[in-house]
Amino acid sequence: MAFAPVGPEASFFEVLDQHRASLLAALRRGGGEPADGGTRLASSSEVLASIESVIQDVISSLARNKAPVFTIDNRSSWENIKFEDSVGLQMVPHCTRRKIKSDSPKSVKKFALILKILSIIYKLVQSNTHATKRDIYYTDSQLFGNQTVVDNIINDISCMLKVPRMSLHISSTSKGLIAGNLRYIEEDGTKVHCTCGTTAVAVPSNIQGIRNAKFLLIVEKDATFQRLLDDNFCNRMSPCIMVTGKGVPDLNTRLLVKKLWDTFHIPVFALVDADPHGIEIMCIYKYGSMAMSFEAHNLTVPAIRWLGLLPSDIKRLNIPRDTLIPLTKRDQMKLDSVLKRPYVTCQPFWRKEMEIMADSKMKAEIQALTFLSSDYLSRVYLPNKLKFGGWI
Repeated sequence: MAFAPVGPEASFFEVLDQHRASLLAALRRGGGEPADGGTRLASSSEVLASIESVIQDVISSLARNKAPVFTIDNRSSWENIKFEDSVGLQMVPHCTRRKIKSDSPKSVKKFALILKILSIIYKLVQSNTHATKRDIYYTDSQLFGNQTVVDNIINDISCMLKVPRMSLHISSTSKGLIAGNLRYIEEDGTKVHCTCGTTAVAVPSNIQGIRNAKFLLIVEKDATFQRLLDDNFCNRMSPCIMVTGKGVPDLNTRLLVKKLWDTFHIPVFALVDADPHGIEIMCIYKYGSMAMSFEAHNLTVPAIRWLGLLPSDIKRLNIPRDTLIPLTKRDQMKLDSVLKRPYVTCQPFWRKEMEIMADSKMKAEIQALTFLSSDYLSRVYLPNKLKFGGWI
């Protein structure tokens, strides 16, 4: 039986409302407009023209008896990445590039696969139809070998054409979930009404209309997300929205978080484990990733704040050491890597939290809070953080 969302008293949201006002003021100072906007898509004619230009270069090379080459921005080097606090990680204008040669034994197969997928994309855009990455893989699974090959080539094509992946008419099956005070219309006109009860719906691949809420909570792990649903958190904190990417977020989950921010400019918070991998996942939502830096404007939400679990919370709440987990060598390497990222310099409070973790050589999962009580996370920890501004 679904519960009607009741939510806390209006005074509960005073600090949240103040935070939202400061976010809007920062947007105005930065020249942004607090209105619906955001994702920059390319028109079908622009995508077709870009593909035709690439193919024309191939034909011209063949006409000159030269081996055709695809030139793609190198997305695997930090040297090609710049950081802007208002956008996140993005590619520098004149970055180093790598060549996919048609006459090289090492790259001839990739060259052929790029051509094949370009042909598929051209037909999709021309006919105004869509396909999933999985659909493309199964057009010739023996040729592609595995799904990862297809995924990487699609990202390379998006980068090469300077076109958002959504504009290529290729989607992926969403792994993320969303719940709370949200109604939206999918691209095909289907009306979806999320609930504040104990169920969630899959993150949509594209949406046209959505309804407002007080805040958005990004939850790192599905297990934590499901526990909050079971504890009726969305109902008690209504109006709010919760989303999880079930670990590292897929493109659809990141696009949805970006869409919600661009549309409503409501406070967005991250709830992740107090470990290096949880912090990195939060950074992907907030500042983006090196691999998708060419599409940063469509994916990043720098306004995200770290709500928990903070390493400093572990000591503050007297969580016993035997509920903590020692950092592995891999954890320490990941933590060192994150501390060197360019965005950490503008986040001194984040750095301090990571240094607390490094000094203690311990990490904690959100589930460590169950030592205090089984529903401490939903009943005490999150409500207090939201009411009194316990985010950084």
